[in-house]
Amino acid sequence: PEESVSGSFASFIQAARPEHLSQTVRQRSKRMILDSIGVGLVGSTTTVFDIALRYCRELYSSVAVSSVYGKPGLKLSPTLAAFTNGVATHSMDFDDTWHPATHPSGAVLPALLAASQMLPPKTKPNGLEFLLAFNVGLEVQGRLMHFSTEAHDIPKRFHPPSVVGTLGSAAAAAKLLSLSSAQCCHALGIAASLAGAPMANAATQAKPLHVGNATRLGLEAALLAARGMEANPLILDDVPGCSGFGAFYSVYHPKPLPAPGEHHEFLLEKQDIAFKRFPAHLGMHWVVDAALSVRNLFVNYAGSFSPSLIRSIVLKIPVSKYINRPFPSSEHQARHSFQFNACAALLDGDVGLGSFSDSSIQRQELRELLDKVVVEHPEDNVANFDKMYGEVALLLHSGDVLTGKCDTFYGHWRKPLSKESLLKKFRSNASHVLPEEKIEAIITLVDNLENLSDSSQL
Repeated sequence: PEESVSGSFASFIQAARPEHLSQTVRQRSKRMILDSIGVGLVGSTTTVFDIALRYCRELYSSVAVSSVYGKPGLKLSPTLAAFTNGVATHSMDFDDTWHPATHPSGAVLPALLAASQMLPPKTKPNGLEFLLAFNVGLEVQGRLMHFSTEAHDIPKRFHPPSVVGTLGSAAAAAKLLSLSSAQCCHALGIAASLAGAPMANAATQAKPLHVGNATRLGLEAALLAARGMEANPLILDDVPGCSGFGAFYSVYHPKPLPAPGEHHEFLLEKQDIAFKRFPAHLGMHWVVDAALSVRNLFVNYAGSFSPSLIRSIVLKIPVSKYINRPFPSSEHQARHSFQFNACAALLDGDVGLGSFSDSSIQRQELRELLDKVVVEHPEDNVANFDKMYGEVALLLHSGDVLTGKCDTFYGHWRKPLSKESLLKKFRSNASHVLPEEKIEAIITLVDNLENLSDSSQL
């Protein structure tokens, strides 16, 4: 097992040290932590979060030691707190996204927050140890996704965080709990048996459960491994005739994970993360920026935005069935609709939290714009977050055509949010449930995470 792919992952988890994190990796991961806390806080105001919280409080008795986003004074058992906070993080589809496609922070951070509060006082991890465990969870997710070319495209079969996120959570928790190399390997194996969720539940209230379950079940896998449960020690290897993790992919070519140190570079060093400016599927950010661009052209052309002058709206988008929704009827469908997000941006000149309310979705003027949408799928517009683009063309009754196109939206890993923009987003999200002094305290705490003596203060 020590010479296997699975064994190499386990050895990496066990051997990683804080000094292996470069300044770039530390800074980028702290940005992710701050953003994830913010979207979790605002996510604690949603209906799906309330359902998950009631489920946990009413159906489970627990040793209540771990905190819940947006609910001062309320605590749950560590695994249920991780689950509930994971649901909050993805409840608006507002959390960060990586490439190949997954939501890395929401699957890991709630497990670490819950585990930090679970540990006895004298064994609580410090901030640097917390940051290391977080990055171990990210690294495992990223490496697993690079084992299959299928993972590089917008998913069709399963929701990636429910798979790689579960193993990332297990790896992060295993690191925080100081498990042995053998226990880390078993934690990954156990997590693989707890992973998976179908894409058919995208754009429903069940989708946030994918992230909630990933972070909860990964933590459970690490806790079970710590208590002696064993699993297949070759779970990540490609063993002919007996699928392990490769069962999730039609093409799977695993490679050993190099030991941390001078010959290993964390993936976060090579590629930044995409942070969303508004709460919707990542693909929506291309069409919104394209729509805002063409809206500005239209206002300059006509003096104001006048839908009556528009004969049709042509969207040039990649093929992806679950985000091609002509007439969404719920907030979750609207967050996964190219058509809705383009028309909302055209009509309002912006997309934000309020754009996905029932009253906004059901507006007559919005419905009239949706009626004018025509979708095209150019061959060069592939369903890949690193290669796709969004184009919105307004065909006017006058015969004129106005076009806006976006290759890289603001917030994409190629065009990351500025510190000011990220802080603005965090403050806005957190203000829904926290007073200003606590918001600023969290910002300071995360910014100085390496110097924190007890990470459970988070």
